[in-house]
Amino acid sequence: MKKLALHWQILLGMVFGVLFAFLLIQFEWGKDVIVDWVKPFGTIFINLLKLIAVPLILASLIKGISDLKDISKLSKMGGRTIGMYVLTTILAVSIGLVIVNLIKPGSYISEQTRTELVANYTSDANTKIEAASKQKEVGPLQSLIDIVPDNIIKASGDNGNMLQVIFFAVIFGIAMILIPEEKSKPVKDFFDSFNEVILKMIDLIMLFSPFGVFALLAAIVAESPSLDLFKALGMYGLTVLIGLAFMILVYLFIVKVFAGKTSKFFFNGIAPAQLLAFSTSSSAATLPVTMERVVDNLGVDDEVASFVLPIGATINMDGTSLYQAVAAVFIAQAFGMDLTLGVQLGIIVTATLASIGSAAVPGAGMVMLVIVLAQAGIPEAGLALIFAIDRPLDMCRTTVNVTGDAAVSMVVAKSVNKLA
Repeated sequence: MKKLALHWQILLGMVFGVLFAFLLIQFEWGKDVIVDWVKPFGTIFINLLKLIAVPLILASLIKGISDLKDISKLSKMGGRTIGMYVLTTILAVSIGLVIVNLIKPGSYISEQTRTELVANYTSDANTKIEAASKQKEVGPLQSLIDIVPDNIIKASGDNGNMLQVIFFAVIFGIAMILIPEEKSKPVKDFFDSFNEVILKMIDLIMLFSPFGVFALLAAIVAESPSLDLFKALGMYGLTVLIGLAFMILVYLFIVKVFAGKTSKFFFNGIAPAQLLAFSTSSSAATLPVTMERVVDNLGVDDEVASFVLPIGATINMDGTSLYQAVAAVFIAQAFGMDLTLGVQLGIIVTATLASIGSAAVPGAGMVMLVIVLAQAGIPEAGLALIFAIDRPLDMCRTTVNVTGDAAVSMVVAKSVNKLA
């Protein structure tokens, strides 16, 4: 197994989990064995993902903001870079929500299977639904109040308060770059190192992912052996891919209108970086190639590329944000939950902010999805429904992330007259 790439290990875990479960459920005692002795390892894996969520946001977001160094001297380039990244992320989440509401992949799960799923996770679901109901009873500005924590330690102790953690991280990062560099340097060095440790922790957790996927898939098959669940997974994957394709078209439109370059020119220049992003599922690992292609083949000035692209690798996760929106609504549909417009608008905000803190490494998008689910009142246990096909979708959405970085760098370079 160690000689296989991680995505192959995950795919094998998926296949073996399904086959193992199909074999055991032929026996009367098979389902009990899976539920009692296999499913707990899937639960452990989900808990590991939830465990790393708060540290990941604090480390990645504070590091990303503090890397700006001097917010008061960012000039037009800094403002336009961050503005473009935020706008494309909001657009990506919105596209994902529109498409998933039109296609409704969760509706391909039969009422019987849906009932079984809800029964299996009834306590978790009821807790989240009850919390969501309470949220509806409060005033119109309560959601704004809830973003600002009165105790960061308390906020960090609950994955349902991730917006508060993000708020603290943003304020903390801004404060770091507004004080003299010699005073902030020890803190920045700490968070730079802290971020590296968290990324390594994600690597370690992802080593367990093949076994976690095995357990999750085996439990899904044992507890809901209906084939319509797998049909729904196929529709879910198709929905994500359609959304990602739309985002590529958006980038081509942006490059044509705002940078004055053709689609052929753009694709010829960025294709090697896209292929590397697809194979590694890591914007960070692709960053050196992305910078080289953007400077040498797309005509972006080195000064612009050196500023825009590293920030993009940290805060621009359009593909990941779109996937989180689709996944959240799909899981809600699978559990028979009807999300209100207000909740879906909340998904836009949460997915946008969560993507800023999403690490540019494989598997980080799934961690951030936990944040979106918790904030929207959707059972986190629903991760079990989508993790089986997460890796190939991760490869595709990372490709979109890198493509977005390149497109924005061209637009920003054009706006400051540094595009050849």
